[in-house]
Amino acid sequence: MQELSLSSYVWKCVVGSEIAYVLCLVGGYLPWRTPRGLELHHTLFEMIPGFIWGSFGSAVWGAVLLGILSVIFGSYIVWMHNSSLEEK
Repeated sequence: MQELSLSSYVWKCVVGSEIAYVLCLVGGYLPWRTPRGLELHHTLFEMIPGFIWGSFGSAVWGAVLLGILSVIFGSYIVWMHNSSLEEK
């Protein structure tokens, strides 16, 4: 196995999480769930510290927070992978 590139892997984690975040945020406005399911969807988003449903500032804050967490997560995964490779 090869070492992972920190910048490449972290960039992919950030982009992937932001795409998923936007899709889930938009999905919260689509009427394809039951009222109970929609309430659960909104409640899960409100678990983001400072998130208020329907607020543009909260949506941006959630994206920033998710980006920061993705950088941390991606860096950790790269470190774990690269440090576990056998040296020959």
